[in-house]
Amino acid sequence: MTPLPPEAVSGGNLTCWRLEKEVYFSGWEKGEGAYQFGGRFSSKGRRVIYTSLEPSTAIIEVAVHKGFHVLDTDPHVLLSISIPVGAGDTTIVQPADVSNPNWLRPGYPSPNQQQFGDMQLDKTGILILPSVVSSHSWNCLIDVARFPKLASYLKSQERFALDTRLVPSP
Repeated sequence: MTPLPPEAVSGGNLTCWRLEKEVYFSGWEKGEGAYQFGGRFSSKGRRVIYTSLEPSTAIIEVAVHKGFHVLDTDPHVLLSISIPVGAGDTTIVQPADVSNPNWLRPGYPSPNQQQFGDMQLDKTGILILPSVVSSHSWNCLIDVARFPKLASYLKSQERFALDTRLVPSP
């Protein structure tokens, strides 16, 4: 695993990255997608922001769902969020901590997997766990209800430009 940033364990400003479709950028902090559909580690009806601890992981997480073609043709915004956290304000899940190792492999999430994530988010509101797409990288889930001022933690935003070599030629 990539080493966790010290802020995740001992506190400080934890930087998380998200790639957001430009048309939805104005509401990035609402967790609407997870609320409507649920996510790998959150149940439908819960507002959660899915981010990564590195920008490259955030990009690949979106690409696996949408494809590089969409990232090349639909405008996206890469944003970073700097959340002040204290020691113990994050729940860190190591690969050995999950009940079913298949939860960290590609596939559709099970209700048990989503409930596991919900229980972890209930503890601190920030859940750090391995990425399924990039198994040596970390994702960071943020429970919107626990961070009502989430929009104020926006650190940077930039128009995303995909390297066109990632788009297959016809």
